[in-house]
Amino acid sequence: MPTTSHATGFKVREMPPRGHYLAAEVGQLAGVSGNMIGQWKRHGYIRASQQEDDYPYIYSYQDVGSAMVVHELILIEGIKRADITAAIRALQELYGYDWPLLHGNLRLADYTIEQIVGTTTKQVGVPSLVIVGNDGAPYDVSRAEMWHQVLNSENIRSLASDLRRGGWAARELGDLEHIEVNPKRLSGRPAIRGTRVFAQNAAVMARSVAGRRALRRDFGLSEDQIRDAIRWHNRVQAYEVAA
Repeated sequence: MPTTSHATGFKVREMPPRGHYLAAEVGQLAGVSGNMIGQWKRHGYIRASQQEDDYPYIYSYQDVGSAMVVHELILIEGIKRADITAAIRALQELYGYDWPLLHGNLRLADYTIEQIVGTTTKQVGVPSLVIVGNDGAPYDVSRAEMWHQVLNSENIRSLASDLRRGGWAARELGDLEHIEVNPKRLSGRPAIRGTRVFAQNAAVMARSVAGRRALRRDFGLSEDQIRDAIRWHNRVQAYEVAA
């Protein structure tokens, strides 16, 4: 249902939370470990909007999308965690977003500082965040002076497309074609596109000759579909191992 900002009266219409995911499942889709997802929740970067008052926490599809944005900001762009916290609070206050990081109003700032290395002083850019209002005016979270756009609507759409195709693994495996994540089907768990076969189950079955044969005979999967399931599963398992 719509939420209203106390500061501006601006109404934001967001879909109710969809899908049901445990922290480990969110991590698989967001490209990090389940423990990292728990840390991001505790710090307030993401929510567990399906169940956040009791354990186990249950996350929604929108929470997964937010986790992918946090991955991009922290692990790819090197944004300071304090800036993310400040941006989330400001966006919630200004616009009343339930999932503030999904709305493309953030830009990456390049904050210039002087760094002394040995006997030499040089200027370096430290990435931070700027909120861009509906009127195009910047609200600088960390008082940076120069900024360029990083999370515009196009970038958010790209992340959303990757999530539908299998999450962060699809972002890394650009030719992944046969995995889908649809919060309206199978509670949003990754599946073989156009079927009700879980991608993880298909990958595990494919480890044996008999299982691979059953996937083709009983479930009608092609070799390309089975191969994508294996590639997706191998990649998401690596996120937990890397942690």
